[in-house]
Amino acid sequence: MRFPAFPRPCTIGAVLLLCASLAVEGSAAAAAGPGGGAPLTVEERRVFRPVPQEILRRSGFETVAPRFERALDGVRTYRQATRLVSGSGTDLWQRAVDRAQGRGPKGGDLSRSDDRPLYWARLAMSSVLREWRPAFELSEERRGALLARLERASRGQDSIDLPPGRRIKRVVVTGFDPFQLDADIRRSNPSGTSALSLDGRTIRTASGPARVETAVFPVRWADFTHGTLERTLLPHLRKGPRRADVVVDVSEGQGGRFDVDRYNGAWRGGALDNDNVSRTGVVPIPRWSPTVRPQPQWTTTTLPYRDIVAARTGDFPVRDNTAVTEIPAGASEPVQRPDGPTPGSTARAGGAGNFLANEIAYRTTLLRDGLRLGIPAGNVHTPLLSFGPDDTDPATGRITDPFLVRERLAITRQTRAIIEVAAGSATSHP
Repeated sequence: MRFPAFPRPCTIGAVLLLCASLAVEGSAAAAAGPGGGAPLTVEERRVFRPVPQEILRRSGFETVAPRFERALDGVRTYRQATRLVSGSGTDLWQRAVDRAQGRGPKGGDLSRSDDRPLYWARLAMSSVLREWRPAFELSEERRGALLARLERASRGQDSIDLPPGRRIKRVVVTGFDPFQLDADIRRSNPSGTSALSLDGRTIRTASGPARVETAVFPVRWADFTHGTLERTLLPHLRKGPRRADVVVDVSEGQGGRFDVDRYNGAWRGGALDNDNVSRTGVVPIPRWSPTVRPQPQWTTTTLPYRDIVAARTGDFPVRDNTAVTEIPAGASEPVQRPDGPTPGSTARAGGAGNFLANEIAYRTTLLRDGLRLGIPAGNVHTPLLSFGPDDTDPATGRITDPFLVRERLAITRQTRAIIEVAAGSATSHP
């Protein structure tokens, strides 16, 4: 498809007309078979709404997908497509990192701290790739491999580059995409902002310098089922001179505080993800991933939670969060407990709940335990990022406001300070 350029301003009628045309194109693509394109996902279809288009335009990222589409027009082989997709995804990630860290042109009037241009530009690119009709036959499997390559590259997942040596610590930080977009499509996620602002940075800790490498993960159950977290972290947790010394998963919470989540549960609670998919059940671990058997119901943070809570990291309070929801041994109904799980209980929610913030923490700490590593690892929940008091209605609100920007910057600064405390407790491995 030709990626559309919205008129300025965009009208609701234009959006409806575009959505109708996309539905027709998607149906035609689905009927075309191999090489004929594929229907867009729920998540991808949102990119054509006025708010995402305004975010792309006001950040300078509105040219990303059209440029990618033009480049695809010149591709004649699958090998060429692989190179183009990988390079374009990496370029998008680096552009977002550079923007967040103050390098290069700002590209619009949105704050450099804004994580949303990366999110929406990636979806614009994946929608182009999903509906691409190349000159050669492209099977569903190979198109899926290209889409997966674009995901990994544009999220920084395959460009983590930790340095060797005893004199520097190696820290991996993860963040998430915006989510709950059907409630408010304007949403930003400070964990994504933190990842962009820290990638490739050397930070100072109480016990020496630390290099931080980051990646951002999707809010989709399927990706975690297929091992996106393990595939990303495992190369950096295996024995060797570049092995990570600390892993901090950062996710957005619900209140006005930071939580260091003490316990993580092996349960998916069924909340809708960004593709409006629900999953309930025990967290599935890939067969190829090092793990603990039998699969534990609970894992525990090894982040220095006492030091983090006691440190003066910023204006938001920080809590050692020991709350869980469990089914006690011998019982049938779940109960909430403020002070952690009891022996033999079945998990129903960890400190981070039972959505993907809990799941990424569970997977990270289970991988740590499966590899028998004694490193600090676990999840930090940030405060909920909100729009200003006069900008709360998604139907009439602005895509940004001074309150939102101040809060996002404050959360990002404090997240960095918390990571500095966590890294300061770690030992650099040979």
